[in-house]
Amino acid sequence: MDFSGTWQVYSEENLEQFLKVIGAPEIVVKMRKDVKPVMVIEQNGRDLTCTMKTPFCSRVNVFTIGKESEICSVDGRKLKCTVREEKGKLICETNKFTSVREIQGDEMIEVRSEGGERLKRESKA
Repeated sequence: MDFSGTWQVYSEENLEQFLKVIGAPEIVVKMRKDVKPVMVIEQNGRDLTCTMKTPFCSRVNVFTIGKESEICSVDGRKLKCTVREEKGKLICETNKFTSVREIQGDEMIEVRSEGGERLKRESKA
């Protein structure tokens, strides 16, 4: 499955509570709650570059499916992760959260979970 594209986030269910559970500073929680980011994903085989853009900042994560990588969290902390592909889904596990991303038609759905909290993010191409 190719995840390449520019994805406009239109829904983020449980964003504030999820950010608090993963330890994001209160200022990040306040800034992010009213902002719907744009995700730009460039995929070349097993190599992906994911850029999240908001009016406040842009964050770029580069990784290769199946290899350990370092990604940057919403508040700038570095996290180790290994992304794997399973049945057309990208699954990323860090010590802070697990993320499952999939494409359904012209939408990309991402579900992040940690500590009993779940964030569901929906985007359109």
